[in-house]
Amino acid sequence: MDSPWLTIVGIGEDGLSGLSEASRKALAEAKTIFGGERHLTLAHAGERGRPWPVPFDADGVLECRGRATVVLASGDPFWHGVGSILAERLTSGEWIAHSAPSTFSLVASRLGWRLESVICLGLHAAPLEGLVPHLAHGEKIICLLRDGRAAIDLANWLTANGWGASQLWTFTALGGPRESITQHRADSYAANPDERLLAVALEARGSGGLPRSSGLADALFVHDGQITKRPMRALALSALAPRTGERLWDIGAGSGSISIEWALCGGTAFAIEARRDRAANIVENAEAFGLTHRVTVVGGTAPNILSNLPTPHAVFIGGGLDSAMFDGVWPLLPVGTRLVAHAVTLETEAQLSELQQRNGGELMRIEIAYAGPLGRYRAFEPARPVVQWSVVKGGDE
Repeated sequence: MDSPWLTIVGIGEDGLSGLSEASRKALAEAKTIFGGERHLTLAHAGERGRPWPVPFDADGVLECRGRATVVLASGDPFWHGVGSILAERLTSGEWIAHSAPSTFSLVASRLGWRLESVICLGLHAAPLEGLVPHLAHGEKIICLLRDGRAAIDLANWLTANGWGASQLWTFTALGGPRESITQHRADSYAANPDERLLAVALEARGSGGLPRSSGLADALFVHDGQITKRPMRALALSALAPRTGERLWDIGAGSGSISIEWALCGGTAFAIEARRDRAANIVENAEAFGLTHRVTVVGGTAPNILSNLPTPHAVFIGGGLDSAMFDGVWPLLPVGTRLVAHAVTLETEAQLSELQQRNGGELMRIEIAYAGPLGRYRAFEPARPVVQWSVVKGGDE
């Protein structure tokens, strides 16, 4: 195409007056203008305006291919906006974008916060549990919310989870003549549920928050006893070496604790579990940590269930490894995949020893003892030892 047919325009509450000359020219020439009802009103779209369908669907824009079309979005269309959704479905020559200051930028400028040190979240279409990995005393967070009712839900959620002393600022019509900013304490928040909020800023005040190291307390997870205990989990995650964007297969996931901690490091996990009650526990744990978008529960047993899954960067097998499972899993793994397996029975220990001789890697026996009462005194009571085999496919063969 000689020139882009689609222009993605970021618009603020100041409407046409705040747009660049290029944005106003694109609007004037557009045959069709897509956007939310508020955006279309701000741009005086008139009969050319087409509101986004509910649920959201961008197919209507693609149907206009080849005709001058404008998509309106709040502020920066590529920060929790429609811009990236459209760009993924178009070639680079089909579209051009004119961004405005994002809601996050406007909020930070009103409060005097350093935006580079602020956590920015889009919670307008996500559960409030998405805050869990980020909450720490003094942390500054800006959240996009869908409406005033969501702000009330946020304040109640913070209070119920021990963060009621947090300071909240609500923002309405930022950048326009009706701009409004109010400050509240979470546990005494009272506002109009119908208020058309754009965002809430939060300065967290409370105790706790998730540790940043591996090996979270077992009590944070719902489980039936089938859980990789905290010290073993920390050692397993150290060997699995999670990195942002990488994928884990957690075979025989139990409570999903390994998957959860992997996802907290920025990766995604497929938690493979045959028992329905344990799979339900994994779902509950993923919801509690705000990680349902990163942890997928797969019902079934390995290796049969694995062929339909995307290939992993790492694999954890917490127990139950035998020759049949290994021979089914190993060929599915690309060179460079990290595999960690644990054994507590003599039979599985012997299996890991044989596999280490054949495929290389590191074999480690881990013995831990806990102090406990012994009559009038105390003594260390050994826990059941665990053998860990960790290997990189192709690394030591």
